[in-house]
Amino acid sequence: MESTKQLVFIPGPGMGHLVAAVEFGKLLISRANWLSITFFVIDLPIETRVDTYTNQSQSNQRLQFLHLSSPDQTQTNHLSNQEALLVETFNNSKELVRNAIIQNFMKTSSTNRLVGVIVDMFSDKMIQVATDLGLPSYVFFTSSAAFLGLMFYAQTLKDEHNRDISDFKNSDTLLPVSTYIHPLPAKVLPNAMLDKIGRLHLPLSTARMLRQAKAIMINTFVELELHSIKSLDNDDGVPVIYPIGPIINLNQEPDESINLWLDGQPDSSVLFLCFGSYGSFNEEQLKEIAVALDHSGCRLPQGKGEIGASDDVARQEQVLPDGFLTRTMNRGKVIGWAPQVAVLSHRSIGGFITHCGWNSILESLWFGVPIATWPMYAEQQVNAFEMVVDLEIAVDIKMEYRSESPVLVTAEEIENAIRRLMLDSTEEKDGIRKKMEELKDKSRKALLEGGSSYCFLESLINEFKDHSSN
Repeated sequence: MESTKQLVFIPGPGMGHLVAAVEFGKLLISRANWLSITFFVIDLPIETRVDTYTNQSQSNQRLQFLHLSSPDQTQTNHLSNQEALLVETFNNSKELVRNAIIQNFMKTSSTNRLVGVIVDMFSDKMIQVATDLGLPSYVFFTSSAAFLGLMFYAQTLKDEHNRDISDFKNSDTLLPVSTYIHPLPAKVLPNAMLDKIGRLHLPLSTARMLRQAKAIMINTFVELELHSIKSLDNDDGVPVIYPIGPIINLNQEPDESINLWLDGQPDSSVLFLCFGSYGSFNEEQLKEIAVALDHSGCRLPQGKGEIGASDDVARQEQVLPDGFLTRTMNRGKVIGWAPQVAVLSHRSIGGFITHCGWNSILESLWFGVPIATWPMYAEQQVNAFEMVVDLEIAVDIKMEYRSESPVLVTAEEIENAIRRLMLDSTEEKDGIRKKMEELKDKSRKALLEGGSSYCFLESLINEFKDHSSN
């Protein structure tokens, strides 16, 4: 009988990173019966749902969770910037992770051999821990292949040309980033890359660290990002790339009241608005959105982010224009939190206005739902650019929008985008709806035996196996 081999997986902060990591872990052990995975979960004061999730996910003995509480965590609680808090907490946890690896895997018998350490883009500093212990490190990259190329571009610009990418802030410069088909406008660069004094060092240091990994597994698939993947493969300074997606958590329970409402709507007639866990608007912008929705005539459930914080849903009548709820009561539903996957999977959903988080994009593709892009933060602006300009599979609302420095998007702009999105037909040869239907099919075939992602994952598993036999 083949002895069990182990992987340590260190997800980044927050539920989104943990859920994606666990879904990837499930996929790995389903394909390699000799492999077990232990997730090192670094507990954070700002995340309270992790314990419940990990307890629910322990049904398989080959997936284990080890919670680590950084001894220096109290020293970071004074930080007001959430991003700084996360980075500092993970940096302070390197010694904790090192000791946990030694204690749990390097003092035990060879039948429980550790074959590598997987990190994600927010736990990248753990690559150094793995290297110091003589272990190969792998990166699970939860954004696009195109964005990975942008990170390397910014880092090369700094290290080889002594130029900060933030120098292009507020300019009309078009950047020749090889992982994008078209030149990338500086106006859609992520906020962190434009923050020279504050956060620019974060993506630069991450890119340097990622280059030290043995391989990078990207949550994408060849049929979606062929150009980007080829560009990365042709770069000698980039580790081996494994596009193994789309990896999505499809085990989401629908909300009964939402589902009941959706059941009563015609096929592909409902426009779904959802802006992620941290998306919110001021009252002036909310009124513009409401006017656009009212004039468009679409049916619409609106998820968290549309109203802002969840307690705002209770004061809808104070926030929304006079008479809006009455006029739309038979064709609209304003909700707080929404089970996004369950909603997107419903037959009545015909369009999705999204903040362009990469997971949301992959979910839209999986269900073939056309999207309109309204990015908020992180790398969402470049995601919107890729979807709208490079791949021509989305409608643009305002791809340069930033929640840190919002500009008012008018009702007319929003309504025009909604009409382009919802009136697009599968009968149009080069229409967005037809392209999304095709990508829906391709995204699923990629994971089936013989598919592109299936084969890349097989190669990755063989690499783990080869290391375990050395």
